[in-house]
Amino acid sequence: MKTTYTSIVLALLAGTAHAETVSSPCLNCPSLSTIENADDFNDSTYYSSVTDAISNGLTSAEIKSLLSSTIRNNHKNLTYSEVWTALTETDEDPSQSSNILLIYKGISIPKNQNASAENSSQQDYWNREHVWAKSHGFRSSSAEAYTDIHHLRPSDVSINSARSNYDFDMSDEVLDEAPENRVDSDSFEPRDAVKGDVARMMFYMDTRYEGSDQNTPNLTLVNRITSSDEPMFGMLCRLIEWHNTDPVDSLEQARNDRIYEFQGNRNPFIDHPEWVETIFPVADCDTQGGDTGGGDSGGDTGGDTDGYVDITNLLILYTLCKGA
Repeated sequence: MKTTYTSIVLALLAGTAHAETVSSPCLNCPSLSTIENADDFNDSTYYSSVTDAISNGLTSAEIKSLLSSTIRNNHKNLTYSEVWTALTETDEDPSQSSNILLIYKGISIPKNQNASAENSSQQDYWNREHVWAKSHGFRSSSAEAYTDIHHLRPSDVSINSARSNYDFDMSDEVLDEAPENRVDSDSFEPRDAVKGDVARMMFYMDTRYEGSDQNTPNLTLVNRITSSDEPMFGMLCRLIEWHNTDPVDSLEQARNDRIYEFQGNRNPFIDHPEWVETIFPVADCDTQGGDTGGGDSGGDTGGDTDGYVDITNLLILYTLCKGA
């Protein structure tokens, strides 16, 4: 009996030995503890069913289904208040631990300058940007996707507002407050340094949310401009292009590890960038184009007229999808 009791205690201690608690790093930021240790992560074990499926030649749809199940497993749903705390860790400035990095503006500001409560009107403070805009499928904070920190990033309040809920594509006008970004009437183009990061967050959302969760619908990337309340987002071909031109870097890898520690799941397209082509093959892009940006008059209407197909437009689309 003593041996059994001792074994149980040791097992419990082993399971909590690496637990870490972050306490009130910013205004209205509750304490939050880790549930995993990134140092113990084993890629081959975590993704075993997926790699087996790829080796056995399963279809893209079958592989995606297994991948979705893998990253849904052990996903801890955070509260929206806990997201404040989590972001102070996942997006910490590696050169200044009391600061965080803003996704679109690219600058470092103090963690405690979060736009909560009485600070909510501070336009240069940071808030919680939903990269997959919540109006596209999950307006309620009870939805799993609403608090999924894989796509939540610290953003300057006013720039978050300017980004709105627009699709991602090449955009026409320079965003004055952060000129490395562009925006127009139906799309937002993030700065080059995070284009791939944005793409991989969007691939994660499409894969993670396949309609199996209680409060989040099937989220789908499409290659067209979408509208509010559609559980869809564009532009798929552009995101594939950005993924290829802005590869995974050390900051993105570190962020994935930190999210794993607090939320319990990972972004597979950071761990395995090559799986983007497996799950989102370029050949599957719709025959609808997007903006060319930089002075273009706006988005493509995305359709033929009376069955007529302009071969020039198809060649342009093919080039875009190939990331040329």
